[in-house]
Amino acid sequence: MENNTIQPTPESGEQEIDLVELLQELWAERRLILKWCAVGAVVGLVIAFSIPKEYTTTVKLAPEIQGNKSGLGGLGSLASMAGINMGSMNSTDAVYPELYPDIVQSVPFMTALFDVEVTDAKGEQSWPVSEYVSEELRSPWWSTVLGFPFKVLGWVKGLFSKEDESSESETINPFRLTKEEDEIVKSLQERIAVSVDKKTSVVSLSVTMQDPLISATLTDTVMRNLQDYITEYRTNKARNDLAFTQRLFDEAQKKYYEAQQRYAQYVDQNQGIVRRSFRTEQERLQNEMNLAFDVYNQTAQQLQMAKAKVQESTPVYAVVQPATVPLKASKPSKMVTLIGFIFLAGVLSAGWVLFGKTAIDLFKKTNTQPLS
Repeated sequence: MENNTIQPTPESGEQEIDLVELLQELWAERRLILKWCAVGAVVGLVIAFSIPKEYTTTVKLAPEIQGNKSGLGGLGSLASMAGINMGSMNSTDAVYPELYPDIVQSVPFMTALFDVEVTDAKGEQSWPVSEYVSEELRSPWWSTVLGFPFKVLGWVKGLFSKEDESSESETINPFRLTKEEDEIVKSLQERIAVSVDKKTSVVSLSVTMQDPLISATLTDTVMRNLQDYITEYRTNKARNDLAFTQRLFDEAQKKYYEAQQRYAQYVDQNQGIVRRSFRTEQERLQNEMNLAFDVYNQTAQQLQMAKAKVQESTPVYAVVQPATVPLKASKPSKMVTLIGFIFLAGVLSAGWVLFGKTAIDLFKKTNTQPLS
């Protein structure tokens, strides 16, 4: 007979024994792990309280989408169900909501905020935005420590380099920024964010600053600057047409008044004269006056239409959520930082207990073995 004996595979048992051994090792070194976690908690608290508070203000806008959607038919509704916004695809407008983030992040838009006056929540001090960002924003202590050598190098370099003060100007040139202006622009770009919901085209604009009132003030300013930018773009052609029509109207009005004055003077000077030549000249002047009046009347109508076109081209924004002064800081989250450092310390201590000591012992044994 063939003895077909099946040997049980102790894989699951060995895994359970290994797991129990690992837990026993961790339990035996629980005091060390707790010490590491306590150190991690202290470090987490120090870091959490060292990071300055940041306040975020968010506004939401529902812009008017200009474009002809009548040709979409059922395709428009299907696209909306699929989460595709066909408004910007079918619109003749070159600046649609999806481009708003790029507009706000552009250098000219950022430099336009430099001279905006902001006041802190206590109402004690006011600064231009450029001065507040460059001088008043606080940073953690380790950033100051790490950046100190670079500041020293900058001071030393400044002693040996000659600055051309005559080239400096009070006006800001977005085409050619200085080093300080470029740093301010980058800082503002990091603190100002714009996002667009592709389904509803609702624009969310948020600004993060270390003062709640400054955050709300700058958010409202950025929102209004964006509205003015879009309004100026959309009404630019209509306003140019209005200015051209206004010039035509002024010229037509002047010519009509001059023709009317010539006709009146001629009639007053030749009253009682019945000669044929007088009647001919009178008819000619009257025809010139009537022609000038027709041109004047047409340009007056075109002027009213041009004014209506400007009003029609002006976009309307529904402010879904206005700017309000935030009451709570958006970051840092002290609890998340504390838990994160405690968890990191626990993982590192467990790794040291399970693998660190074994690796060091193995390294020592390898180095102490005599060479054959």
